[in-house]
Amino acid sequence: MTSIKDDIDQKFRQVAIPYLEKYIAIKSLSPAFDPHWEESGEIARALELFSAFVGQLEIPGCVAWVSQIKGRTPALVIEVPPSSPEIVAPGVLLYGHLDKQPASGPWMEGTYPFEPHMRGDLLYGRGVVDDGYSIFAALLAIDALARRGLPYPRSVVIIEASEESGSPDLSAHLDRAKEVLGEIGLVVCLDAGGLDFERVWVTTSLRGNLVIRVNVKVLEHGVHSGEAGGVVPSSFRILRQLLSRIEDERTGELIPQLLRPEIPQFFIDGANALDSQLRDPLARAFPIVDGLALDGDGAQRILAQTWKSSLSAIGISGIPDVDEGGNVLRANTQLKISLRIPPSVDPLAAQDAIVELLSNDPPYGALVEIECEEPAAGWVANIPAPWLMDALSRGSQDAFGKDPGFCGEGGSIPFLAMLGERFPTAQFVATGALGPGSNAHGPNESLNIAFASGICTVVGHLLIAASLCE
Repeated sequence: MTSIKDDIDQKFRQVAIPYLEKYIAIKSLSPAFDPHWEESGEIARALELFSAFVGQLEIPGCVAWVSQIKGRTPALVIEVPPSSPEIVAPGVLLYGHLDKQPASGPWMEGTYPFEPHMRGDLLYGRGVVDDGYSIFAALLAIDALARRGLPYPRSVVIIEASEESGSPDLSAHLDRAKEVLGEIGLVVCLDAGGLDFERVWVTTSLRGNLVIRVNVKVLEHGVHSGEAGGVVPSSFRILRQLLSRIEDERTGELIPQLLRPEIPQFFIDGANALDSQLRDPLARAFPIVDGLALDGDGAQRILAQTWKSSLSAIGISGIPDVDEGGNVLRANTQLKISLRIPPSVDPLAAQDAIVELLSNDPPYGALVEIECEEPAAGWVANIPAPWLMDALSRGSQDAFGKDPGFCGEGGSIPFLAMLGERFPTAQFVATGALGPGSNAHGPNESLNIAFASGICTVVGHLLIAASLCE
């Protein structure tokens, strides 16, 4: 087996890290969090930085261009011809994104979301693991193969700028790049991760996601709580009642039967195997407070994270900060909720069911207003072809000295279902540098540099294997 690990690790540290430190300082928030992204120019700055990185590579025939579509975020497209004209294998599409979630906090002392900070082999900063590293993992893999005279197929790298908003612009850019893409035999998504940093992890399923705003209004304006309390029903209490229609507050179980499908035995067996191998990995995955009891145990937790529905309150308005709260019965309470739904559930049907439960016959006749973001579909991966399994094994052994792992993820990558429809005969690998403590979307987001370099090594082996397909 050809080892490319040391070559890639050296290049990743020398080249990728300085660029990533600059990228961290760019506030390229996704359009859902920065509606004025064009005026702010931060996404354009990130594109310029990544374009500069591509420009300093010496991959033969590599061409980069920015796909610009009016009213949509741009995308960076990098075309790489095959290493040899004799290679006639279908192309490879490698995906990443440069838009970021907003800065949530507080971050640990000495670190800030938009200032790079290195501690040991961890690089801290917003967007570094989700998903700024991806362009470097994709192109430095090709660069290593080119410098060593190893084969690789025609490849297209697409870095979009709307993923954290549900990828509403990606399909339009894929349409524009249709001729460039041509026949695709392998799709590599670098926006995922796994249960440890000791092997490459391949995602077998993803949950869907619904994001819904529920606003309960009882007054035209706030009034003295001593006068109205006990007479005018509280908007917060009504909101609690509405949430109880969809979630059992004692267990966290979602109530609608649509959101509780039977879990396929294949995934139950997989969860049991992971629990036996890693010994309740989710018990150590989160920064819980002392004494907190987690839901379930072992394989139950893995299945709850990947194949069961869950509700999270992710934003609230209509309530002042604690220090500013006066004796006022407030006019309204608005809550933004995220509903993770099983991979097999139709997101539109699920959204319709939730909206109906929240809006029908509101308690006390309160005014209930509901807004929904674009629902994200879940995804279930096909079983990898033998050549792909072999490449994953060789790559993981070269990078980490261990065989690859396979697991579902609790998050959503909305475009994977769309790409599956667009490229129905292609093989898919959803992997990435996320792992325990990476904390994408939250404070202290970090990139494990050795692990990210290892993912880059695995990508190199995937490309070598893909070049041999016909």
